[in-house]
Amino acid sequence: MTPERNSIQTQGESRARYLGDLATHLQRIREQERALLARELHDELGAILTAAKLDVACLKSRLDPASPEIDRRLQHLAEMLGRGIALKSRVVEGLCPSSLANLGLASSLTILCRDFSLSSTIAVTTAIEEARGDDASELAIYRLVQECLTNIGKYACASTVSVTLVDAGKNILVEVLDNGIGFDIEQVASSRYGLAGMRHRVQACGGRLTVTSAQGQGTHVMAMLPKVVVESAKLIA
Repeated sequence: MTPERNSIQTQGESRARYLGDLATHLQRIREQERALLARELHDELGAILTAAKLDVACLKSRLDPASPEIDRRLQHLAEMLGRGIALKSRVVEGLCPSSLANLGLASSLTILCRDFSLSSTIAVTTAIEEARGDDASELAIYRLVQECLTNIGKYACASTVSVTLVDAGKNILVEVLDNGIGFDIEQVASSRYGLAGMRHRVQACGGRLTVTSAQGQGTHVMAMLPKVVVESAKLIA
């Protein structure tokens, strides 16, 4: 190899490492911003909605029984505030899944799949083993499944989805398979389906991602991640 070609290759490798480090840094910042927003929604908005609901309950207890119209409106207001509190909880959990720390990866994925099925009417079957990794590994797997389900709900036109989690010794295997319309991986921009982000997320944790799809044949996403992520890749999601 000539010195010029060697120099060009070295510069290319250096640029690739720089871009990879930049993407990793941006993902870390994104996760930190999600956590901050989740705390603000939980603490500030949660307190406001709860206080308003308590005030409505107090007003109802002092209401003149001869005012059925006002009673109906207060009841409706209480119901709307309750729905707002429930929505806040779902948004907070999506931004920063506390269930990972409280319930573990397997239970968190089960809840995620159940909620997706209820909100989308897509049937989701799960085969989820107890598999524990460190915080970075579990968060990366949770985000991967979350992104897959979001993509399926938006693009796949699927009627069934299966999610599998397997304890594979030092690694964790996760698979998401749908029976949707599929797509041509070579022709569809990766950014449309979040493939580039998913691939980087997995690779930054030292794992491997495989995506298989074709028109009319659904999509199969499979990732193998280490249970313990090297220190340089911590907090990637």
